[in-house]
Amino acid sequence: MTKKIAAVLAFALVIIVLAVTCPVVRAENAPDAAGTGLEVLPATSDVIVNFLHATGLLSFIIPSSGNWVDGVGRLAMIAIGCILLFLAIFKRFEPLLLVPIGFGAVLSNIPLAGMSDPGGVLYYIYAVGIKTGIFPLIVFMGVGAMTDFGPMLANPKTALLGGAAQFGIFITLIGALALSTFVPGIHFNLLEAASIGIIGGADGPTAIFLSSQLAPHLLGPISVAAYSYMALVPLIQPPIMRLLTTAQERKIHMQQLRYVGKREKIVFPLLVLGLCVLLLPSAAPLIGFFMFGNLMRECGVVGRLSDTAQNALINIVTIFLGLGVGAQLSSANFLNLSTLGILLLGAVAFSIGTASGIIMAKLMNLVSKNKINPLIGSAGVSAVPMAARVTQKLGMEADPQNMLLMHAMGPNVAGVIGSAVAAGVLLTLKGMAGL
Repeated sequence: MTKKIAAVLAFALVIIVLAVTCPVVRAENAPDAAGTGLEVLPATSDVIVNFLHATGLLSFIIPSSGNWVDGVGRLAMIAIGCILLFLAIFKRFEPLLLVPIGFGAVLSNIPLAGMSDPGGVLYYIYAVGIKTGIFPLIVFMGVGAMTDFGPMLANPKTALLGGAAQFGIFITLIGALALSTFVPGIHFNLLEAASIGIIGGADGPTAIFLSSQLAPHLLGPISVAAYSYMALVPLIQPPIMRLLTTAQERKIHMQQLRYVGKREKIVFPLLVLGLCVLLLPSAAPLIGFFMFGNLMRECGVVGRLSDTAQNALINIVTIFLGLGVGAQLSSANFLNLSTLGILLLGAVAFSIGTASGIIMAKLMNLVSKNKINPLIGSAGVSAVPMAARVTQKLGMEADPQNMLLMHAMGPNVAGVIGSAVAAGVLLTLKGMAGL
């Protein structure tokens, strides 16, 4: 059995050597046979060589461009795609998005297939739905249809925690510019730094929308970083939460939330959109679609539309959104020093956002009679509802009777609005730069 395997490997090696050393025979260069006008058929060995040049195996080993990124680099990106699939399927890290993103990464790195090149199917998915910003906005509409603003309206001061958690976005923007100054090989301009900073909001659709408008070439690493850190919320946040709070603070019980009527819930999305129109029109696409989805949920007269936005529509768009993002995970776009910088800065942004919310809650307790459990400040990042669930888990670890989930949903949904507002502010940089 061993001899047979050795013989097969030796034969394969000979064929590969022939493929590398022999020229490719092209039909247009074949001479006529004895002046009869008949084309001479290539020899059998030449047919084999031509066939091998058209296989993925040889393209991985010896790419036609001669650049390792197009050979072994593609193989490495396929492996990264498989890792994303493993995390989604077996670890259940954001499976609804990591499955299509991971599979899209595999498809886009198949040599000679050209799926993500101009004219390929993944290219059109990206160009039509992501580059234009349509898919993220539709997802935002679906998220709005699934969001209940009741906990935030019942305790409005928790909205400050959602706002404070966006602090990491702007700190990371400055950090990206500093990294470009002091680290050779990394060069981020202002728009690229702004796109990287939005990772700190822990809002995938917002990160995709903003990067598609400001730095489309960074969409792949930014989206993977955003969704990876969202998926890793249960691992990243607890150590920060324990470090910044005492055991007594984690045991704080919060007062029962008041009842929020239907009229308040209907007026709220209209009020937020009105403020957006007056103060920050650049955020209108994100805020508008988010509030439209929420209004469909709360008005009670378009149940079928609300149900479609919450289920069928958002599921369909999520599939294509993930495949389109995966199409940007080509080896040429991903395998460089800048990508490592983006992943590092994304982790910093997310950590600062978590810490900022907690610190804001502690500061509010200094002037408030009704104490806030600082743990809910960590839910100010807009990873809905995972961040709120992490808050609930740590609260119950400190006191099994401490139910913080609904209290944490206040800053959690406020964080979604906060990240959209931050994206609107960053979008104005494009106009200021005259681009």
